[in-house]
Amino acid sequence: MKSYPSFDLLLSLPPNMCGQLSDCEPGVAARSFATFDPPGRQLGSGGGTAYVLEQAWRESGTESFSGWLMENGKLIMHGGGESRRLPPYAAPGKLFIPMPVYRWALGQRLDQTLLDLAEPTLQSMAKAASANARVMVASGDVLVRLEGELPPIPDADVVFFGLWVTPEEAQNFGVMFCDPATPEKLVTFLQKPTPDTIRAKSRDSAFLIDVGIWLLSERAVDCLMKKSGWDAQKQAFAHGVPDTYDLYGSWALNLGADPVENDPEVGALTTAVVPLPDAGFYHFGTCGDMLQSLYELQNLVSDQTKLGAVSMLAQPRQFVQNCVFEAPLRRQANDSLWVENSHIPATWKIASENILTGVPKNEWTLELEDSVCLDFVDLEAKTALRVYGYSDAFRGELGNPATKWINRPFGRWLEQRGLSLDEAGIDPSTDLQVAPLFPVLDAFDPAFVKWMFAAEPEASDQWKRLWLETERKSARQLGQQANLRKMYERRNALRKDALPVMANHAERSVFYKLDLEATSALYADSPHELPALLEVESLRNPLIALHDRMFRAAVRRRRGDDQWALRETEAFRVLRDLIVDRYKQNPVEPRCTLLADQIVWGRCPVRLDFAGGWSDTPPYSLEHGGSVLNIAVELNGQPPIQVFARRTEELVLSIRSIDLGLVEQLNGYEDVRAYDKLGSGFALARAAFAISGFHPDFNGGIYETLDEQLAAMGGGVEISMLAAIPKGSGLGTSSILAATLLGVLSDLGGLKWDKVEIAQRTLALEQMLTSGGGWQDQVGGVFPGIKLVRTVPGLEQLPIVRWLPGHFFQGPAKARMLLYYTGITRVAHDILGEIVRGIFLNSGSRLETLHDIARAAEFCHDAIQRDDFEAFVETVNRSWQLNRRLDSGTNPAAVQEILDFVADDLAAAKLLGAGGGGYLFMIANDADAAIRIREQLETNPPNAGARFVEFALSETGLQVTRS
Repeated sequence: MKSYPSFDLLLSLPPNMCGQLSDCEPGVAARSFATFDPPGRQLGSGGGTAYVLEQAWRESGTESFSGWLMENGKLIMHGGGESRRLPPYAAPGKLFIPMPVYRWALGQRLDQTLLDLAEPTLQSMAKAASANARVMVASGDVLVRLEGELPPIPDADVVFFGLWVTPEEAQNFGVMFCDPATPEKLVTFLQKPTPDTIRAKSRDSAFLIDVGIWLLSERAVDCLMKKSGWDAQKQAFAHGVPDTYDLYGSWALNLGADPVENDPEVGALTTAVVPLPDAGFYHFGTCGDMLQSLYELQNLVSDQTKLGAVSMLAQPRQFVQNCVFEAPLRRQANDSLWVENSHIPATWKIASENILTGVPKNEWTLELEDSVCLDFVDLEAKTALRVYGYSDAFRGELGNPATKWINRPFGRWLEQRGLSLDEAGIDPSTDLQVAPLFPVLDAFDPAFVKWMFAAEPEASDQWKRLWLETERKSARQLGQQANLRKMYERRNALRKDALPVMANHAERSVFYKLDLEATSALYADSPHELPALLEVESLRNPLIALHDRMFRAAVRRRRGDDQWALRETEAFRVLRDLIVDRYKQNPVEPRCTLLADQIVWGRCPVRLDFAGGWSDTPPYSLEHGGSVLNIAVELNGQPPIQVFARRTEELVLSIRSIDLGLVEQLNGYEDVRAYDKLGSGFALARAAFAISGFHPDFNGGIYETLDEQLAAMGGGVEISMLAAIPKGSGLGTSSILAATLLGVLSDLGGLKWDKVEIAQRTLALEQMLTSGGGWQDQVGGVFPGIKLVRTVPGLEQLPIVRWLPGHFFQGPAKARMLLYYTGITRVAHDILGEIVRGIFLNSGSRLETLHDIARAAEFCHDAIQRDDFEAFVETVNRSWQLNRRLDSGTNPAAVQEILDFVADDLAAAKLLGAGGGGYLFMIANDADAAIRIREQLETNPPNAGARFVEFALSETGLQVTRS
């Protein structure tokens, strides 16, 4: 079976960030290797890639470089440039730009960075690649969002990923010219060609931009290492460090069917291009790029039902985070604003195209000008003030009239302040990036700050002398000497102070859309009291109350407060009430329509779930909708769930379990209502009676006693249940038994529920039992055949069923399938509690996995629809991997031993249901392999209860008939 390990994360960072990574980003430091180019050397993207690989290999201690390369894939993210056009994040690197939470998204973190948002997509692309792909190289100032399914990735030495754009958009990127009939075939690669060149070549070629993501095979890595000066025999670079070599300006120009350069070694590499359909490409190379990319990301979704009350209008090009911000803002006058890690009092006047970072706590009166940016940089003892223009390139000799700083020629800035280069002690040939322009002080006077950036500064000998006489740093020095620990400490403190403000705004902020698991850790570590409890009735979106209570429980638990469990119980109670109350508000009254000697007989198959399980579980399905692919099956020739009901003379409700040999009588409404009481037997049957109208909560209170109700019906009711499946089977037994009970009671009581109503009421019944659970079990058994079942977001989870052809399970492929009871049981209730807790808390990792799980159901549907059995096998395997990612306990050691025992003959397998035990669905490599698996496990069973069970597709689903 194929596995999907993550690629090892290798980072190229600024030297300063490398030295402080464990203090500033401990999570990243723990799961990655980080390095930087050797001092004074410009290695280029190719040499830099080779250097990262060599350094990571040496750090690993592995003897052979090639052996290390083959151990696991490597994801290299390059974020070590000087960031001249985005100065405030030069020191940490653009990978650590603090990214605002998307107002339309769930599960994002207040402390997320560009790296946090970019890496998951890259890892998903790497996992989809062929086994020959060893290294992925990605730009650190780019974010790619995949909107749809990733296309198949060809097996080639160099795989490029591209987007279709206009020539004007393409001119600032690498451009891939491809065969129009087969755009996956690269003809020529050009770096930043002009629009005219692109238009001329497009007469014969299709073109895409390179999104800065490349996949390299072992052969391609060997070639790149060699071109960078690597001696494979000595396992070292010829000159100690790599030679300067560029991926885009050199290496790629030799690739394709008609390259512009002709290096035969590079040209021998095979290439492929993967056009990304409906992908989003967001660049963070400059100040303008950052603001535009964030503006587009924030406004991706305009559906107000998904935005809630966060904002009914488009997000303006204004971003304020990790701040105390009190200045007035207007949408148009203050366009293109970025304020981060700063104190901005009400006495400031904001303009447009202002980027403000690191501003210390102050009471200044300061009026900004358009396109002026301020960056206060923490040093070891003092602070530097970096003033720059929104579009400054930080490039060019200071003596050159074309070199601009703060939106004007540098010479003009000097002249306006009565200064000269000679007076400042700066050589005219000095590049702007290395010029000592930025004053370092203990504190700043707002008049001096204004003097630094003003388009028409007031003449001031005081500020002129201060600028000349104080220590000054260059932009390069600020990047190398910034105290990043101080930056992070202040940012974290400001972030914590913003938490109660956000929480108090409830529906009007993104607070309850955040990853509340991560947010609870921030809140628990702050001095703030929890905000006022949110009442369900006061909320337009009542689901926020669920998140509110679970968030409180998480904070209390982290603070060691014993009351945390009560808040968690409240969250589950609110969920239960939201689902169950609709049935209390629409009461039903059963009226017995049976003849004295009639019996109602219900029988139902069980379900095997192949993909999508967990996406049906509230509250995930209520907020996102669910998508599940499963099949109804009979076991050993029979529907294994059966329920019988008859009318009795005695005015009681009798419950009998044939398989357990137990009998119990319910004599009053209090007995029926005991379905959620600890130690109460037959809880499922009690709840089924209740929701079927045998309790005042669900019949409108029209009877004083159960005796009175049964007398009006003409007698009592006796039900007998048979579940011919072991407990904890993973086949959805309890939910399907509940659905069968409801089907039988509906028939007996003349309620006339169809299969959809039965499935929906079963979901409510599961909530009444406090066991949680979703809708896929009952839908899988009640509805026949193999089907994709979807629901849309909302409290009413209406199953939309799309049936599929069942020939996989009735034709030759069936010989490869095995259903094996492992003899190991695990109660789903325990698993549900942990998973659902993570859903309540919008856990980013859990939500990401659940999204992938739901998508797997769609993939499985498509595979069956295409009659592609191998794709179906792959999807089952993928589902198993995703279930294990969601819950590590899904695959206990005893189950893994079974899988290992038959691994050579196994193409795919997954435990059914929540996992941990129960039934194991296996697909062998072929029919003969299936025979061998059966023989091996029958000869060497793992325990006394393990056994194979025959299964067959059910064409009927739930059946209810009368004698």
